[in-house]
Amino acid sequence: MLIIVWELVYKIGVEVLGIWKPYTFPSPFSVIQTLIGLIADNTLGIAIIASLKRIIVGYLISLIIGVVIGLTIVRFKYLDENFSALILGLQTLPSICWLPFAILWYGLNESAIIFVIAVGSTFAISIAIESGIKNVNPLYVRAAKTMGANGLKIYWNVIIPASLPSVVSGMKQGWSFAWRALMAGEMLSATKGLGQVLMVGRDLADISQVMAVMVVIIVLGLVVDKLVFGRAEISIRHRWGLDRT
Repeated sequence: MLIIVWELVYKIGVEVLGIWKPYTFPSPFSVIQTLIGLIADNTLGIAIIASLKRIIVGYLISLIIGVVIGLTIVRFKYLDENFSALILGLQTLPSICWLPFAILWYGLNESAIIFVIAVGSTFAISIAIESGIKNVNPLYVRAAKTMGANGLKIYWNVIIPASLPSVVSGMKQGWSFAWRALMAGEMLSATKGLGQVLMVGRDLADISQVMAVMVVIIVLGLVVDKLVFGRAEISIRHRWGLDRT
């Protein structure tokens, strides 16, 4: 249905009314043809592999750092009072703002892109960890204390498991920020990757190639959400009895 609506808008806006030019608003069939061409000459396959390698490494780094920061801030009240606002402020910065630092520190290489990806998603994950733990029902903690739990046992056996639904949501958000950071890095400094293919389409005024890369990014995001985050979320909700009946 979406493809049909897209084609109708193209026919009316480009061919009938002349509101847009063909090079500014592509037909879905031209996008499909471009996709087939990119797949046939292996350009798309090489770009996807290169981008996935970068985003997986950068995201795993951000996941580790974000979890550590989130748990540390929640554990120590002084850090919570003085650094929570700073982390929220850093999260509002667009990922591309970190690119000059990455180039100065690492040069135009893989490390610079991975740095941008890690910084771009770290703070979203740490904020999700902090928010998830703070919003755990206090009744769980009181019940654990009445049964003799204290200290790390409460955190490990009660607070952290109860905060997992919010944590998974934060991980999904961090994944989306990681993709944005990846595109920002690849569009400016990468020799291979989806961002580079996107930039080639822009430089050649090939809007079909730009749209084709956007479609690929959307599909990859949906696949990862379905196979990784979706399954984790369903498992956690089932374990905690949060399934809708």
